[in-house]
Amino acid sequence: MTVLEATDIDQLYGSSHILRKASLRVEDGSCTCLIGRNGVGKTTLLRTLMGLVPLRAGNVRFDGHELTGRDPSVRAQLGIGYVPQGRDVFPDLTVEENLATALLGRGQRGRAIPAIVFRMFPVLKTMLRRRGGDLSGGQQQQLAIGRALALEPKCVLLDEPTEGIQPSIVHDLGDVIRRLYTEEKVSVLLVEQKLPFARRVGQRFALMDRGAIVASGEMNELSDEMVKRYLSI
Repeated sequence: MTVLEATDIDQLYGSSHILRKASLRVEDGSCTCLIGRNGVGKTTLLRTLMGLVPLRAGNVRFDGHELTGRDPSVRAQLGIGYVPQGRDVFPDLTVEENLATALLGRGQRGRAIPAIVFRMFPVLKTMLRRRGGDLSGGQQQQLAIGRALALEPKCVLLDEPTEGIQPSIVHDLGDVIRRLYTEEKVSVLLVEQKLPFARRVGQRFALMDRGAIVASGEMNELSDEMVKRYLSI
């Protein structure tokens, strides 16, 4: 079953046509990797799905709901978690306070942090009193994902979570992403530049070029010819 679907998405920045009839699907309990060279529109597509930038044309549906025109807060309440590129951890708040901000967005002030956060990232439980700005890059990335999971989402949008992270943490993040969709049944849409990582964690791919989805399918259908044409520098 399709949980998230974008159809013929157009988006412009000024006179620049960033997204051109981009369409993709994320299946329930699966991981789709959105891949492509830098600057082709991957981050813009995620921000559009989250409602952070407006649509020029097209529509977005999530779990049976039409999202077009709805605020990001409504999308979060319906079950979409979002982890932006760069993490956006609040540096002066503690780990616990960072996690609690997700609950505030759903009007759940004072509620305990959901157990899924600590199942995925047990180390965060030992760091609850540490400030977000004092964490390493890898720890901040775990916190950013944990904050999205505190919403108990049905689908998570991850924008290049491995960027600037040491290899050992990258491997651990891959394991967490796989557990999210296999064990927790949380669907994942992952923007990723590292092709080996995408192949390891993803089930499906959507290949983007010049603002459009030019190919999609099962991960084992991503051919060397596609990689050479659309991903090689």
